Amino acid sequence: MFEYTNGEMCAEDVALSVIAAEVGTPAYVYSCGAFESRFHEFETALAGSNYLICYAMKANSNQAVLQLLAGLGAGFDAVSGGEVARAVAAGVQGKRIVFSGVGKSRDELSRALDAGVCQFNVESEAELAILNEIACSKGRVAPIAIRVNPNIDAGTHSKISTGKADNKFGIPISRVREVYQNAACLDGVRIEGLDMHIGSQLTDLAPYRQAFNTAGDLVRMLRGDGHAIDRLDLGGGLGIDYQGDADATPTAAEYCALVRQCTAELGCEIVIEPGRYISGHSGILLTEVIIVKEGESRTFVVVDAAMNDLLRPAMYGAFHRIEPVIAPQDGATLMPCDIVGPVCESSDTFAMQRQMPQVDVGQLLVIQGAGAYGAVMASEYNTRPLVPEVLVRGSRFAVIRHRPSIDDIIARDRIPSWL
Repeated sequence: MFEYTNGEMCAEDVALSVIAAEVGTPAYVYSCGAFESRFHEFETALAGSNYLICYAMKANSNQAVLQLLAGLGAGFDAVSGGEVARAVAAGVQGKRIVFSGVGKSRDELSRALDAGVCQFNVESEAELAILNEIACSKGRVAPIAIRVNPNIDAGTHSKISTGKADNKFGIPISRVREVYQNAACLDGVRIEGLDMHIGSQLTDLAPYRQAFNTAGDLVRMLRGDGHAIDRLDLGGGLGIDYQGDADATPTAAEYCALVRQCTAELGCEIVIEPGRYISGHSGILLTEVIIVKEGESRTFVVVDAAMNDLLRPAMYGAFHRIEPVIAPQDGATLMPCDIVGPVCESSDTFAMQRQMPQVDVGQLLVIQGAGAYGAVMASEYNTRPLVPEVLVRGSRFAVIRHRPSIDDIIARDRIPSWL
């Protein structure tokens, strides 16, 4: 939904230069149509089966985004008490919220129980004991699935791998049977399912096949032990194309076909938790060139966006396509340049030796694929205000998170009386 129209990139029917003039830069811009299209890919692929698509809120949790997806019938995967509260504030019923996360506090568990979440994905025996204690104290029963760590290498970046034995997530597969037996003896929890998630930004279906088949074997084993496993939560992690080669990544249809194939005989409600796939290409980061600096051996294009606005390149070495808002002329000469931000860190770099047409001060650039793990990971490092977020539908747009002023940021500090 971000395409050139008459030589200028637009978000749906709105020219990005119009948004920059009204809102300023840097700014995140999201497309309603893109969110809807991506969500419907999963709906269409799973039609006729018993499923729940729980959008992984950690990818992008703006209230407007959540309401948009809730209106489409999405459920939500929350990984903190704050995300549960965000979903509830967006009008989502607890029965459509799955509460995941490796370190849920007592207060978070208590509040989620009060919210009536449909499932707690329990990540440790310690968490199981605490949840049971809280539920019993309230005279309640918490619906649970045990998250299993299957020791499967998803072949993704080490910082977003979650299914290997040396990752912090889930209960070791060797202890699953014993933990389920222990859970069945507790009065404050009710076993409803099994949960498994092996990582993020997966672009190969082979690890999924291994994980899904392992999950199916566990479901059959646990049912044989007398446990009612009616829901199978397969997690998320389906990757997107950041490079501009759509054929290099599986589609939602291909992923869901594999889900169907591996789970058809189980008779479970299937839960999937896509986040990046739905929101990644539904948003861009709009930025302006503030300086073009000739270094000793390279050209630096300094933009007004920085690593505190979009952390992925600095944190993961992640690649994002970067394009000018005004389309270059056909045959324009390309030159290598480093596209960097103004933060006082060498890691504040969006691209190194990227081939770009001539870039001038004041020019607007688009950082593509920034709708996931962009605004949610932003900070105010260097006392840089959080980037505003803008949502577009057709020819209309609205600011869905305002940019605070520097005075607002400073005013939050408190000086003790004894200084």
